[in-house]
Amino acid sequence: MRLLRKKLAKQYQTVSDTSRQQIERRPYIVPLLGLVLGFIIVAGILAGHKGITKPSDAHVVFLTDKGDRTVLDTKAATVGELLDKLNLNLLAEDVIEPSRETPIPEDNFRINIYRARPVTVIDSGNKMVTLTAQKSARVVAQKAGLSLQPEDVANFTPGSLAENIIGEKVVVSRATEVRLNLYGAALTTYTQAKNVGDLLKEKKIDLAEGETVQPSQATAITPNMEVFVLRKDAKLVNVEETIPVPEEIVNDGTLSFGTTVVRQSGAPGKKTVTYLIQADSAGNELARTAIHETVTTAAVPQITARGSAVAVTGDRTSLMAAASIASSDYNYVNYIVSRESSWRTNAAGSPPGAYGLCQAYPGSKMSTAGADWQTNPVTQLRWCSGYAQSRYGGWAGAYNFWSSNHYW
Repeated sequence: MRLLRKKLAKQYQTVSDTSRQQIERRPYIVPLLGLVLGFIIVAGILAGHKGITKPSDAHVVFLTDKGDRTVLDTKAATVGELLDKLNLNLLAEDVIEPSRETPIPEDNFRINIYRARPVTVIDSGNKMVTLTAQKSARVVAQKAGLSLQPEDVANFTPGSLAENIIGEKVVVSRATEVRLNLYGAALTTYTQAKNVGDLLKEKKIDLAEGETVQPSQATAITPNMEVFVLRKDAKLVNVEETIPVPEEIVNDGTLSFGTTVVRQSGAPGKKTVTYLIQADSAGNELARTAIHETVTTAAVPQITARGSAVAVTGDRTSLMAAASIASSDYNYVNYIVSRESSWRTNAAGSPPGAYGLCQAYPGSKMSTAGADWQTNPVTQLRWCSGYAQSRYGGWAGAYNFWSSNHYW
């Protein structure tokens, strides 16, 4: 046994001496062996990875829901596809960021789910409860059906038992509507300002030297108030003016056609008109523009009843039909002809030379309608109808003129 050990030791020493001599003669062998060993190690690692179960088209996703974060491996192509597989019982009011249509292109992709909760929206004392996941108070109010001006403000505040509100509330502060007249241009604007001075600051209106504002900057803002910004060569004046009597016409079937009766006497009213006056450097007025008016005394309308009962005899309607006059105009024709000539074909009136049913002046004008114009009522009516059309646009217009002026 001892002889065997001595023999092996002697052989190992011989091999070792030989290897050392080889390395000394060929120093590049050690780095080469290291490089080969490195390749072997890398190949082993890659081969080991073949046993991992994650597919090459899967991605790591960080999903946050109700404040809890979950790490998922998924092959879903989009956010919506992933959520559908998870069966999270989402409501329509829940908010998903990014949207369901968003692709999942890479690892460490983040998805946030915001669950809807009841929020009480308060607008001018009116309360409504909405289910929402929105983080913007303004969006919550709009989703609740409110229409907001850009100047309206919405804020989240906690509810209280005293208000019988559990959870969050959104309080809407409505801006005040103001009529702003800027150098003669009338504008409607909305503001959260408390006084006129704050309004000017909010709207970034800087008064130049000599420019003024009415009312004063210390005046409190009230709904629909008027604020005037005036150049140094402009001023406002108030003038009291008369409002004409309005007239109302009502048709009355108990009165003969064309008869009028005043049922209520009218009375003029009064109004105060605010004018913007433009003046030159000497103070002389160059122009004025009415920018506002206030009725101080309302005008009382005059109500006039106008008869609409028809009383055209058969022979007259046959004449008008023969002259191709529309039946809807018979009342107007009868009214005018009855007062001009009492339906006498040879009626001669004033001024001298007026002649016929509708008192053409001179009567010879009617010859354009026919040679028998002096004796034929149908010929005369044809000419009268053309006259009414050319001058008044028809018999209705002629009737309205005759009613006001008693001639045509």
